[in-house]
Amino acid sequence: MRPPTLNIFPSQPMHVEPPPSSSTKVKPLTSTGLASPSTTGSKRPSEPSVELANPKTDASASAPNQSAKAVKREANRKGPTSSSEQEGPKTPDPKTLRRLAQNREAARKSRLRKKAYVQQLESSRIRLTQLEQELHRARTQGMFFGGGNILAGEQGLPVGINNISSDASVFDMEYARWVEEHHRLMCELQAAVQEHLPENELRMFVDNCLAHFDEMMNLKGMVAKTDAFHLVSGMWKSPAERCFMWIGGCRPSDLIKVIVNQIEPLTEQQIMGICGLQQSTQEAEEALSQGLDALNHSLSDIITSDSLSCPPNMTNYMGQMAIAINKLSTLEGFVRQADNLRHQTIHRLHQILTTRQAARCLLAIAEYFHRLRALSSLWLARPRQEQ
Repeated sequence: MRPPTLNIFPSQPMHVEPPPSSSTKVKPLTSTGLASPSTTGSKRPSEPSVELANPKTDASASAPNQSAKAVKREANRKGPTSSSEQEGPKTPDPKTLRRLAQNREAARKSRLRKKAYVQQLESSRIRLTQLEQELHRARTQGMFFGGGNILAGEQGLPVGINNISSDASVFDMEYARWVEEHHRLMCELQAAVQEHLPENELRMFVDNCLAHFDEMMNLKGMVAKTDAFHLVSGMWKSPAERCFMWIGGCRPSDLIKVIVNQIEPLTEQQIMGICGLQQSTQEAEEALSQGLDALNHSLSDIITSDSLSCPPNMTNYMGQMAIAINKLSTLEGFVRQADNLRHQTIHRLHQILTTRQAARCLLAIAEYFHRLRALSSLWLARPRQEQ
């Protein structure tokens, strides 16, 4: 017997199960799993439908399982759902709140630094314009000799604006930055005074201003080693400030006079302390002034000790210059002593006064110098009559 072949081309659609027929009898398979030839013809149409009907039933039975697996995979992809998420939005913990506050504070400081940088650029531009105006006016008035024989040729001085050294140029730039930073600190101190902060909080602002003042003393001490002439000349100050110059700065006794009327009312002990400070400061100023005058007379005597004929006797000329240089080495000492006196006066006032009085004292001193600089700017910008 030959086994039956598969019914590749059925006579009816495969998904339709043929109606049961009483004449059709399906005999059981033999032990080899093959049907007999007599039933081959009647069984072929029904076998494919029976075999395809079973997968359809299996698919319908497995549909709930597949949907359950799909839901499980979706849940795994979304992650486990905590009870807190079901309850609603959770309040941030203190650590998160602290981090957010730090981020806001960092952003605020960044904006302030950017604003200060823009203000610094604007101030530098204004300062550069003023320097150009001063240079143009000096050239017009015949005060700038460039590389002429009077200044640069015979005496070997470096050629440049005002013939200043490189250390002096660096000091001028650092002083300009210091003035801008000092203005910012004074604005903060003014705001703190107006807000009536407690003494301990206000003391922090006062200490910052005093520390900033100490930075200028250190900066002047460094440049005094290399170019004390630049400090004494006052070219790093405004024209109005130069009118009140005294050995590289202001007179400490003048500062005491400025602030006395700005810090009232004073106790009797404070008045006695300020009067004693005023007297000791004036005595120290007088002693330094007398020493500087003696140095000036000594230098003049050394230079004129020989004939002032031209050309000079080079042997006597070089000897005089060597003695004069040794005398000038003491100029640095005078500048340092004057700066120390200014430094001691400011800190002694801070000890005598209360914190709030010291704050008003610093604000009054800052306003005094600010008005002198404003006077210089107005003087330079005044209208001039054409000659």
